[in-house]
Amino acid sequence: MSKAKIGMWLYSNGGGGKISKNIIKKLQERDIETLDNVNLRHAIAKNGNILYDDIKLNKLDLFFSYNASEQTQYQMYLYQALNRAIPMINSYDAFSLTEDKFHTSFVLRNHGVKTADYKLCHRDDGYHLKRIMKKWDKMVYKPTDGWGGVGLTKIENEANLDMLMPFLNQMDLRYFYVEKFIDYDNTDFRIDIVNGKFVSCYGRKSSSDDWRTNVTSGGSIFMREANDEIVDIAKKATKACKVDIAGVDIIYDREKEEYIVLEVNGIPAFATPEQEKLGLNFNDKKIDLIVDLIDKKIKVSKKIKENIYE
Repeated sequence: MSKAKIGMWLYSNGGGGKISKNIIKKLQERDIETLDNVNLRHAIAKNGNILYDDIKLNKLDLFFSYNASEQTQYQMYLYQALNRAIPMINSYDAFSLTEDKFHTSFVLRNHGVKTADYKLCHRDDGYHLKRIMKKWDKMVYKPTDGWGGVGLTKIENEANLDMLMPFLNQMDLRYFYVEKFIDYDNTDFRIDIVNGKFVSCYGRKSSSDDWRTNVTSGGSIFMREANDEIVDIAKKATKACKVDIAGVDIIYDREKEEYIVLEVNGIPAFATPEQEKLGLNFNDKKIDLIVDLIDKKIKVSKKIKENIYE
């Protein structure tokens, strides 16, 4: 049997380079070769193949894509095409779903996972936005494809909405996505799940002058234990979105007295060296579960191919 070979593109900042080396080493121990740092930006598609330095990526046994901030439309287009030929982690469908806040909320609600109340409406549907503003009292405008808290805008009254609408119209958006603002304590739970297994939990809290918990928006990380209910919710959300690897953000709604899922992140970061010093020590466990997952998917794929050609 020929040696398995995968492609990998994992972010390099925040200790990502060290993570990549550890994954590659553990895969080598399982006789799995890794083509590292495969940025689809430098690939081309030609006559049924996706080429990267003359290597046919569609002939690999698997592709592991784990880089959110550098994704472009071109890369995602090839990501989708490559997933038609070989297994991916996460799959293109799962990745694109979790990149879109409306579609994620829609899927979660239809699988019985509680989220914030939301509304998606046409750009010219300002009348209905004002009606729901009166009903909700406060709401949050969210770009459907944003990340890290970028673009989130809290709307506290009708005057705020009137000021925001012209700006959004200038951006030539075709639709608006808003969520009811949740009364919470400005902290959340980040639950990491790999292949349906619980990896870790930690908390994030907003700064004194903001309401967003995202680290990129000024939030900070603190040690926090998960309870069984939160872990079950995170696993259910991950399964609903069909993601192999996920970071599920959960907050406690003080008004309804229940936990709700705020977001499912398809590329949750590993702990940075600075965060590891705070006590976040889940990287090794996460790496082991990812390596197990890669190994399992390769074996399943090979078995399917063998059955097809028998």
